[in-house]
Amino acid sequence: MTRPLTSTNRHGTDSGDRDSRQQLAELKLANRTLGARNAKLVELLKTTRDKLDEMKTDVERLAEPPCVYGTFLGFTAGTTAQAEIFTSNRRMRVSVSPTLDEATLVPGSLVMLGEGSQIVEVTGFTDSGELAHVEEIVNSTRAIVADSSGTEHLVKLAGRLVGPAAHTPKPGDTVLIDAKAGYAFEVIPKAEITQLALEEVPDVTYRDIGGLDEQISRLRDAVELPFLHPELYRTYDLKAPKGVLLYGPPGCGKTLIAKAVANSLATRVGDGHASYFLNVKGPELLNKFVGESERQIRLIFERARELATEGRPVIVFFDEMESIFRTRGSGVSSDMETTVVPQLLAELDGVEALSNVIVIGATNREELIDPAILRPGRLDVKIRVHRPTAREAADIFAKHLKSSVPCAQPTPDLIDKAVAHLFTPKPFVELTLVDGSTEILHYSDFVSGAMIANIVGRAKKEAIKDHLSGNPAGITERHLICAIDAENLENEDLPNTTNPQAWSRIAGRHGLTVVAARILSY
Repeated sequence: MTRPLTSTNRHGTDSGDRDSRQQLAELKLANRTLGARNAKLVELLKTTRDKLDEMKTDVERLAEPPCVYGTFLGFTAGTTAQAEIFTSNRRMRVSVSPTLDEATLVPGSLVMLGEGSQIVEVTGFTDSGELAHVEEIVNSTRAIVADSSGTEHLVKLAGRLVGPAAHTPKPGDTVLIDAKAGYAFEVIPKAEITQLALEEVPDVTYRDIGGLDEQISRLRDAVELPFLHPELYRTYDLKAPKGVLLYGPPGCGKTLIAKAVANSLATRVGDGHASYFLNVKGPELLNKFVGESERQIRLIFERARELATEGRPVIVFFDEMESIFRTRGSGVSSDMETTVVPQLLAELDGVEALSNVIVIGATNREELIDPAILRPGRLDVKIRVHRPTAREAADIFAKHLKSSVPCAQPTPDLIDKAVAHLFTPKPFVELTLVDGSTEILHYSDFVSGAMIANIVGRAKKEAIKDHLSGNPAGITERHLICAIDAENLENEDLPNTTNPQAWSRIAGRHGLTVVAARILSY
């Protein structure tokens, strides 16, 4: 018969089970700890192996030969597996890597060659090199350019210069080229013709000009009628004038008239943006390098012809014309005019085929301009802009003393008083002529539109100062009289009396030679 377990035996069994479970838990914890440590060691070994592979790759790369770059010219005819490139001053036919996307290979792009002279990568376009000026666009993919020495090259246009959305160069643009590879890569914005010829419509109108009604009427007849009524000119077989010369003393409104003509053509011929006004300042064309002045003249007229093909009126305005187109062989300046003047003559004669291009010149030294430029057929119309009379001066005053300007007295009364004081006979300079006779010039002989504008500006400034001091607001007669006297006093030193002939020229007089000038006290 089996004997039942006693309590002592049961207690011993339970204690053994607890010890076994505890040992098992400890073993599992140790296993997990060792497993985590092993995973970290495996990860560390993998990272170390990857770094060793990278270092090995870097070492192998250092032992590789250098890569060669070249300009992609195009695929070999009949296949895309081979291509023509230009590298190291020679043209080569090389293979194209099959892994390279053919669409990225654009003519003119920069490519990298692998160890076996195989195109393996496209790296964009050349971004540095030689600059050249576009002379002529041959077709959609080729152009004639001239480098800094004047040598002409026929180059192809890189891929990004071709196409409807591309920035296709125009004659006169500056482009980046590789003359040996025969490609133009990029149009480089260069402030050259942009500064010399501003393609904008001036905001000056005929209403802003006072005292020049006769000159404005003659200029409008010469310039505007051919554009406004071309059918009548064709009916009468009459050609529009190619050029107009505005001459006369300085500060009398020659430049303003030219700008007003451009504005009038824009508003009357089209929608306000229908005409172009190329404002060329003579001194800015001067360049110390031989041939540069002539080249810039060519570029200006090329731009004018290009704009004229759109059917819009184009006005090329030369300010200070005598500074560059002087009489040839006069010895007054360098011999630069011996080539610059013929260049302008050639351009003027070439404008005859374009009915909507006209040249307007402005000068206060008309006697210095080469006669070949002034002959009929080139600058056909010559308009003298004289110094204003008392009536014309009143009109100029009215342009500056508008109704919006605060005046302490009625504006017409102020203008009458100012004009009367301005034209009061006051001896200014005594000129001795070559025949021994003398002539007295008064301050009123030197009045100009610019001078009147300055007088009004002085009066406005004094009126502002009085207003700030607590005096009644507005321009008074006293302000204008004081401004006129101050302007006259400043003019006593101009021009220099060591050049007496300058007095006669600035006064707008022509006659006997002046041999001496003496300033009279004010």
